[in-house]
Amino acid sequence: MQVKYTLPILAAAGFLFAAYTVVTSNKPTPVAPAVAPPASAPFKSFIAGAGIVEPKSQNIAIGTPLSGIVKTVTVKVGDKVKAGATLFFLDDRDTRAELAVKLADLAKARAGVGEAVASLKDTQSLNDLAEAITDRRAISSEELLRRRNALLINTTKLDSAKALVQQAEAALAATQTTQARLTVQAPVAGEVLQINIRPGEFAQAGALNTPLLVLGNMDQLHVRVDIDENDAWRFDKNSKAVAYLRGNRDFKTELVPAYVEPYVVPKKSLTGDSTEQVDTRVLQALYSFDRSQLPVYVGQQMDVFIEAKDTTAKGGSPL
Repeated sequence: MQVKYTLPILAAAGFLFAAYTVVTSNKPTPVAPAVAPPASAPFKSFIAGAGIVEPKSQNIAIGTPLSGIVKTVTVKVGDKVKAGATLFFLDDRDTRAELAVKLADLAKARAGVGEAVASLKDTQSLNDLAEAITDRRAISSEELLRRRNALLINTTKLDSAKALVQQAEAALAATQTTQARLTVQAPVAGEVLQINIRPGEFAQAGALNTPLLVLGNMDQLHVRVDIDENDAWRFDKNSKAVAYLRGNRDFKTELVPAYVEPYVVPKKSLTGDSTEQVDTRVLQALYSFDRSQLPVYVGQQMDVFIEAKDTTAKGGSPL
């Protein structure tokens, strides 16, 4: 009798367990709370944009005009430097050796000028003596012609020797210029933000994905705001703007318009929004703010809201 009801009981239990499993598995997964609550716009009608902090001078990617091994880095991150201050040296042993050769060539060329001057004086004296003879029977016409030609030849040799000096000086100046280019200097006064080279590493000339060194003027910071091209027609650079620190909306500051770059460019700083397209183009506006009000760093993102005119009437139709 017990065996007769065992299979139906097990079947019913399996059905109930399956039903319970299906019901519990279909419950929606709870949404994880945000690490930090997002900032909300303080304006009724607004344009929202992602902003990134940068120095007033922008981030200056320092490169080198010549490739070579880094000999010495004279600065460290955080150093404030003046315009023209040395940032790093490249190995200049080859250039110094070439410079010594060029100096020797210049000395030889100048000695050649002295030799040409002496020869010219000698032939000039002999020619003057021949020309001073009043009785032409005392000197043959052939000898007189030879002395005149010797004077012309030595005059030309002197001009050639002087040209060689100029050539040697130009070659020396070119080598000195090359040696000077092995010393990389700060183009503007600013602060060293990043260093990506070390002594002994090879510094490649040209445009690099990772700059050798990043420099910026930190006296005043800017926020570069990306305004979607669809909102560009609503944008007014004189409207009020507020920036919130990403990660803590309690830190906010009013923005002062600096300038607008009137060239719409592809968006580089993607936010990951589902409506964001890879071909999104943005108008970039730059604002300044009081740095003392925010614990902000260069490269940090901010949420920016710009007041815009309400473009709809009360009935919901465009004005």
